[in-house]
Amino acid sequence: MIYHRFVRPWHLEWGATDEEIARRLPGDDIVPTASSETTRAVTIEAPCDEVWPWLVQLGQGRGGFYSYSWLENLAGADIHNVDRIVPELQHLEVGDSIRMATEDYWLQSPLTTMTVERIDPGRTLVFQGYDGGTWTFHLDPIGAETTRFIVRGRTPANQSVVDRVVRYLMYELPHFIMERGMMRGIKTRAERPGHVGDSVSE
Repeated sequence: MIYHRFVRPWHLEWGATDEEIARRLPGDDIVPTASSETTRAVTIEAPCDEVWPWLVQLGQGRGGFYSYSWLENLAGADIHNVDRIVPELQHLEVGDSIRMATEDYWLQSPLTTMTVERIDPGRTLVFQGYDGGTWTFHLDPIGAETTRFIVRGRTPANQSVVDRVVRYLMYELPHFIMERGMMRGIKTRAERPGHVGDSVSE
């Protein structure tokens, strides 16, 4: 099957180097044995401390996800992506909830919320989902004005066969499209000068 042999390996490791794929990242220990893992990366022409504020703002009712909000809002998620760093959204602590949709979303499911599991300011932010899986955002400085932005997802090995099939058929590719959009959205925002101030949403 062309998708399984060529397309899937490409999108699971989009933009990442062999070293980035093989290395352990902070938060990997939360899911020591994963049934699936994605590692994606992009280079941002801005220092880590200018990329980090965009990560802290992630979430519905916060800064959005900087991706294709029109797609998210087709499902009623009510996502609005900000184009400025908003001081009121710069406070995030371990244990905080990050919503993927509104609190009164029609589908009341743990799928729509993640929890902040780890924070290393300026370097790493780890979310954990209802199933124990992790979503890690890691920043590596590769120069005074350049950052390597790595995003890793790890799914626990204790998933049922049905869950794995559903994830393979219905989740992986749409999630890649949205995650790549998010990564590019963060890159665009961080590289643009003058992004601190009043919030402008799309």
